Amino acid sequence: MSDWLIYRGSGEPHGDVAKLPEPPPWRAFYDDEPTPFDRDSDYGLTERWPLRAQAYQPDRQTLEMVNTALYLRRPLLVTGDPGVGKSSLAYSVAHELRLGSVLRWPITSRSTLKDGLYRYDALGRLEEVNNASDPTPTHIGQYFRLGPLGTALAPFELPRVLLVDEIDKSDIDLPNDLLDVFEEGAFEIPELARIADTIGSADVRPADNGARVKITGGRVRCRAFPFVVLTSNGEREFPPAFLRRCVRLHLPVPDEERLRAIVYAHLGQDAAPHAETLINRFLDRRGTGELATDQLLQAVYLARHAAGGTDTGPGHIADLVMQYLNRTL
Repeated sequence: MSDWLIYRGSGEPHGDVAKLPEPPPWRAFYDDEPTPFDRDSDYGLTERWPLRAQAYQPDRQTLEMVNTALYLRRPLLVTGDPGVGKSSLAYSVAHELRLGSVLRWPITSRSTLKDGLYRYDALGRLEEVNNASDPTPTHIGQYFRLGPLGTALAPFELPRVLLVDEIDKSDIDLPNDLLDVFEEGAFEIPELARIADTIGSADVRPADNGARVKITGGRVRCRAFPFVVLTSNGEREFPPAFLRRCVRLHLPVPDEERLRAIVYAHLGQDAAPHAETLINRFLDRRGTGELATDQLLQAVYLARHAAGGTDTGPGHIADLVMQYLNRTL
């Protein structure tokens, strides 16, 4: 039953992503010159995440839906309450499959498609043109930087991991704007396309500061479609056309067994003196209000290190951080 799983949620890095079968014909992309990347480097972007990635505890449904998205080369839309591990899932997949740094694109109401694709320093470019005899220098790529989405769509041999965090906070048009990019696996940089006959290609810095991406003809085209995780707290509905192109996963709040596994995976067996009591306390409080799993982790950590120095015990210490999210103080 598990033979088809490439991502197994073990937390142990391996190279089995190379065992993915060829994509479906309608999800096969381009054969451009490959861009190298270090599969085991985070380029300094995710130093806080290795432990969280290794300690992530996916259930069976999560494993199956992640692998479904990997096989079909489709984005994974992950919904669920705050704190259930939606963002951590992307880091877990990147760590286990050795897919390099996670390219994170945090979404706000002002985010646009271009923000995710690339940035262009037009003022710097204009200043150089005014001060130089050659208006189209071959190093024009220094005025561009690919965004997280643009980097994920560079022609890597293996899929990169892109985290589009809290897409439900976006402007109403952004999900529809993403459709063509996700379908085509490519986009154009007009400022480079206009001078493509003159410069041929440009080397552009990616979002994670890895090896520069060679862009020919002003077009960025993927070889392997990235593993895209779009997270949503359920604050809005998405258009059917967008949902049809996504694999959808809903993460429920962890039950007692999973909470226990999460606590010990993050804090080790040294957490045992207070963990069981606080897990029960967390479950009782969660029955009357909204709490997030990371509040339990903070409570167990705080109780372990601070409860011995107070007269009130671990319960009071834990209550300092296990405050309801759906109530104002």
